[in-house]
Amino acid sequence: MDYTIENIGTKKLAGKRQVMSFTKNTTHALWQSFMPHRDEIPNRLSPDLVSMQIYPAGFFDHFDPHAEFEKWAAIEVSDYNSKVPGMENFELPGGMYAVFLYKGRASEASSTYQYILGPWMKETGHLLDTRPHFEILGPGYKDDDPLSEEEIWIPVRGL
Repeated sequence: MDYTIENIGTKKLAGKRQVMSFTKNTTHALWQSFMPHRDEIPNRLSPDLVSMQIYPAGFFDHFDPHAEFEKWAAIEVSDYNSKVPGMENFELPGGMYAVFLYKGRASEASSTYQYILGPWMKETGHLLDTRPHFEILGPGYKDDDPLSEEEIWIPVRGL
């Protein structure tokens, strides 16, 4: 699987969040509540959408599909000078990320994540970091279309 390693600075995000688990996945409802108001967010840096997950420390050590995590639907902004009702701000910490281009249906991406977090991590020697995971949903993103494209950003650190 092709990937690049990117070192990024902090990013300012504005959006909505929900606590969920893999068994009680409310991603669709989160995005339904966010999308009608995304254009109200000022100071956007790009039209790309950011889907972000904040997992508790050790979340993947003993995976439990019922364990809760926080998920965000967001957009990157230049500053937090204007607050939109119902939206929250989050500063994504910078650091090293492994970036993968995923092509296919979003509903079929779980095997890609399992490969990245399992065999790929072991083969490359990278360690999973505790910073947020995120996806960039750019112009090639088409929701659950088989031709959809998105970037998967996994926080990593060296040995």
